[in-house]
Amino acid sequence: MKAFVVRGPFDAGVEEVPEAVAAPGEVVIDVHRVGVCGTDIEFYTGEMQYLHDGNAMFPIRLGHEWMGVVSSVGEGVEPRWIGRRVTGDTMIGCGRCNRCLDGRHHVCQYRYELGIRGGKPGALATQLAYPAAYLHPLPDTVSDAAGALIEPAGNALRSVWGADLSAGDRVLVLGAATIGLLVALFARAAGAEVHVMGRSARSLDFARSLGFEDVWTEENLPELAWDAVVDASNAKHLPAKALELVEPGKRVVYVGLAGSPSLIDTRTLALKDVTAVGILGASQGLDAAIAAFADGSVNPEPLVSAVVELDELADVLAGKTPEGAGAGPKVHVSLRDAR
Repeated sequence: MKAFVVRGPFDAGVEEVPEAVAAPGEVVIDVHRVGVCGTDIEFYTGEMQYLHDGNAMFPIRLGHEWMGVVSSVGEGVEPRWIGRRVTGDTMIGCGRCNRCLDGRHHVCQYRYELGIRGGKPGALATQLAYPAAYLHPLPDTVSDAAGALIEPAGNALRSVWGADLSAGDRVLVLGAATIGLLVALFARAAGAEVHVMGRSARSLDFARSLGFEDVWTEENLPELAWDAVVDASNAKHLPAKALELVEPGKRVVYVGLAGSPSLIDTRTLALKDVTAVGILGASQGLDAAIAAFADGSVNPEPLVSAVVELDELADVLAGKTPEGAGAGPKVHVSLRDAR
């Protein structure tokens, strides 16, 4: 079958690899749609931290934002899965440790991260072998495009939960890329007054096109009382800025990651009596994100700017904008015709 393989920094392309086979407890999925993430770009450039700390190595098969249809099942898996439209968790725990047993498999010490950590091949291939225990069915009201956005949406929804918002609360989202905009969409659906801070005029104009009127740069951000600040950026100075901006006694949420250490002053954290929440992964938010997409309370489809074929992906990772791309931050890869 065909798969996208990153062989080393700036060296990637489509290769023929052995067909996916379902081991006991697994299914084989015909992959339909995969999202391209900033993490994928970091693997392509060789900057991804997991490459440097031993949690990943080249060659690597990427792809952790995906949806598809189950085509076969392995031993011990119910045949009812065959033909189902599905997506799945990126975080795959060992299933035996205390973290897995009490619902924290996303921080299992021995976890795989699909297409990221531990060598589990990702979804940028015509087929994917995947553990049935981590599948999430997609209703027909969730399109292929929305299905491949469930993983970032789960991260965003967990960030909104971490902010502990009530209707009418004023929340500031730092970052106007995919996660930040999904945070804004979920926060608006929860009844919050949402403000978005970004950098480029293009990203800010796109945020306005989604109906967000309160859109700012760091230079013109108004002095308001922020009930929560969610840092969904990759700027190393913004975690400290988030703590500076949030109201005393309220919450800051950190879901973005910078390429170098981000420092905060814990004296400020304590003296303002602020609760700081870190978010890793979508796991506990996947089902609720699917439900929000299914009932239409959140529509993520405008975020997809372009859909490319598998053999066009290397150019996208190298920074080339697909022909005819819209203003949204997310590029998808279609694999329906790649077999």
